[in-house]
Amino acid sequence: MRKQHILFLAIMVIAVGIVGYFCFFLAENTEGVNKKVVELVEKYNKNCPLIIQDGIRLDSVNLPEERTVQYNLTLLNVVKETAEVTVIKTEIEKSLITTAKANPGLKVFSDNDYKLVYSYSDKKEVFLFHVKIFPDQYE
Repeated sequence: MRKQHILFLAIMVIAVGIVGYFCFFLAENTEGVNKKVVELVEKYNKNCPLIIQDGIRLDSVNLPEERTVQYNLTLLNVVKETAEVTVIKTEIEKSLITTAKANPGLKVFSDNDYKLVYSYSDKKEVFLFHVKIFPDQYE
């Protein structure tokens, strides 16, 4: 009976040790990923504002919540009052998903399950819409 208790305790100590090791490893790995993401966002922001396409300016990039990257953009040829915002959003959303799938620069985000949020404003800096792309949409 005593040997069973000792064996049980030994197995428990080993199991707790293994779990502790993996928790430490995963926490350290997450910190490394977060550091890479923060550095990448800082790099993007050093180049902002940046015309990324005719009529579209990248104003900034931020990390509003855990595992979310937000790109803040301005549509330079659009005014909210006269625009067909729903049509513009639909077309941009289709284009963004296709582009995100093909963009190797987003690999660090897709590999670590980051949601991408694109926040668009018109040329007067009036908010238009958000487009959210979830990791399973661009892996």
